[in-house]
Amino acid sequence: MAIALVEDANERPCFLLTRRSASLRTHSGQWALPGGHIDDGEGAEEAARRELHEELGLALPESSVLGRLDDYASRSGYIISPIVLWAGFHPRLRPRASEVAQVFLVPLSDLDVEPRLTTIPESEAPVIQLPLLGTFIYAPTAAVLYQFGELVLHGRQTRVAHFEQPVFAWR
Repeated sequence: MAIALVEDANERPCFLLTRRSASLRTHSGQWALPGGHIDDGEGAEEAARRELHEELGLALPESSVLGRLDDYASRSGYIISPIVLWAGFHPRLRPRASEVAQVFLVPLSDLDVEPRLTTIPESEAPVIQLPLLGTFIYAPTAAVLYQFGELVLHGRQTRVAHFEQPVFAWR
């Protein structure tokens, strides 16, 4: 999973957030950070860079990797390894329509929000939701972005593995 940092036309630091294509077999229509499977022989950093290129047309060098957040185990059986990358000033994005319905440049300052924690009968853990873009973003994306915002905006090392996902994301 890639947290790709960019500067927008107003010189604000932003990250790239996508809305997944409705035609995808799994997690269609969901809000997501670019990312996917780690192929044989590659690490999380290489996979994040490859997925950014495949999904958004961004070809980034190894030197673009800034760091890594905590792994997050999803209910659909994946270990998500969030990689933070610098994607440049005003990058030219070419979203692949088969994977990405929309891409948004979200100012980092938008992460300075209180998450909404709810409960579900299927789990004792709180479900995390982040208010962004006039809607709610759910875990795992919400958990990763919450951890990132806490670290970048407040210098707090916040753990998020205990946050639950909504049931629709379990599939």
